[in-house]
Amino acid sequence: MAAQAFLLVASFLLVLLILARPLGSLLAKLIAGQALPGTATIENILWRGLGIDTREMNWRHYLFAILWLNILGLVLLFAMLMLQGILPMNPQNLPGLSWHLALNTAVSFVSNTNWQSYAGESTLSYFSQMVGLTVQNFLSAATGIAVVFALIRAFARRSMDTLGNAWVDLTRITLWVLLPISLIIALFFIQQGVLQNFLPYQSYTSLEGVQHLMPMGPVASQEAIKMLGTNGGGFFNANSSHPFENPTALTNFVQMLAIFLIPAALCFAFGDAVADRRQGHMLLWAMSLIFVVCAGVVMWAEFQGNPHFLTLGGDSAINMEGKESRFGILASSLYAVVTTAASCGAVNAMHDSFTALGGMIPMWLMQIGEVVFGGVGSGLYGMLLFVLLAVFIAGLMIGRTPEFIGKKIDVREMKMTALAILVTPALVLLGTALAMMTDAGRSGMFNPGIHGFSEVLYAVSSAANNNGSAFGGLSANTPFWNCLLAFCMFFGRFGVIVPVMAIAGSLVGKKIQPASTGTLPTHGALFIGLLIGTVLLVGALTFVPALALGPVAEYLLF
Repeated sequence: MAAQAFLLVASFLLVLLILARPLGSLLAKLIAGQALPGTATIENILWRGLGIDTREMNWRHYLFAILWLNILGLVLLFAMLMLQGILPMNPQNLPGLSWHLALNTAVSFVSNTNWQSYAGESTLSYFSQMVGLTVQNFLSAATGIAVVFALIRAFARRSMDTLGNAWVDLTRITLWVLLPISLIIALFFIQQGVLQNFLPYQSYTSLEGVQHLMPMGPVASQEAIKMLGTNGGGFFNANSSHPFENPTALTNFVQMLAIFLIPAALCFAFGDAVADRRQGHMLLWAMSLIFVVCAGVVMWAEFQGNPHFLTLGGDSAINMEGKESRFGILASSLYAVVTTAASCGAVNAMHDSFTALGGMIPMWLMQIGEVVFGGVGSGLYGMLLFVLLAVFIAGLMIGRTPEFIGKKIDVREMKMTALAILVTPALVLLGTALAMMTDAGRSGMFNPGIHGFSEVLYAVSSAANNNGSAFGGLSANTPFWNCLLAFCMFFGRFGVIVPVMAIAGSLVGKKIQPASTGTLPTHGALFIGLLIGTVLLVGALTFVPALALGPVAEYLLF
């Protein structure tokens, strides 16, 4: 088992880094404001046709453009879901959604969370899936990448007050990065057997002689951007455990690669943009080390399984409950770590059926802010916040003003960093407390004991950190849960973006200080260890008490 686990993780990381390096170079050109070869004419036509002013923006204007686009998208998607019953491409004549489910779903997809309090095949029309959800999958992914573009420029530029143009960045990211790669992935999925059609649901008779409806739909197109944009919302309720979404071991491997592809490429792009590739490698080392350890723990926990199986006459304690036999324990465990390390939320197994420790690791990966590769854009700017915090701690230790890539980190940056890091823990802990204190929150719990608390903690952690995966056993399609999770998703997304943009606005105007003998190197093994320690320390101080009441207690008692 150990050798197979090593080969799976090693091959995954090897292929990932080989693919991410050239994509990182392309992203670095976009960060530098360069048009890609052969695209300038198309872009100029678009700018003139849409009346877009391509002059660079300061951080406030850039932030306003990002917020305006996302709020507009939220309103349009909410209306689309409410009016679904009278809109076209609805062969099953599915009705519109309730106001609270429509609100939850709209916020979910706009915030790149893709939490789903519904079963897609029995709730949403083809129009809602394609024009509503898939479009937001592109725009929410582009939003995260655009924000990290602005932050990277803040480190790379000196004595300026502009961070690029939000409309230019969003357009280039969507047209030249997300669309082409999604098209390639979608075509591969179709070749492997993923559905892509507009047929009405097909009637068939099962082997037991029971009449059923087989769902159809444009699945591959949504599946591709769902993975590439670290969105996670499945066309079907079973998500990537459904054979029409994830039919083979090869599609499973490609899905995991797609989730990490852009986050890994952005680390390379960061090193290129700041003219010091060692900084990008430092980020990749820190992320990869945490990722490998977490993947190993989940695989070990699932193979150790439940010892009670043996006492009840089982021939093995291995925990195969809730897992697809065509993927097995290793691929299912790796997928769970990938999807929660990134802000994806797609699942190919039931996380609720994992062992106590096996389910705790995905929960904890979300709680630390999904900075281990993380979501497209959001993972890197989240990790850079921890870098600033680690630099500040190191500066206190050696008695020097903290610096990163030649930019001095002052009180303003540290205040915004602390605010951004504390937003999601506050949402998680307060949201969980509210749910456990109210009848409306507890009424959704099917498991009233320790595991029920874990399900609530997981759900709020998933929403606040914009992941979207879930433990089972929680009936979340109620006004209370839909509104609570919508609130956590919205402020978990934009409550972090606002201080990140404020940090970018402050840093871009600073001069780059030349390195001296007293400058702390931020690319060696010592700093990588300090960065990992900072991430672990913040996660431990914030969430260990809550985890002790849930998965840790479950592990010790059962």
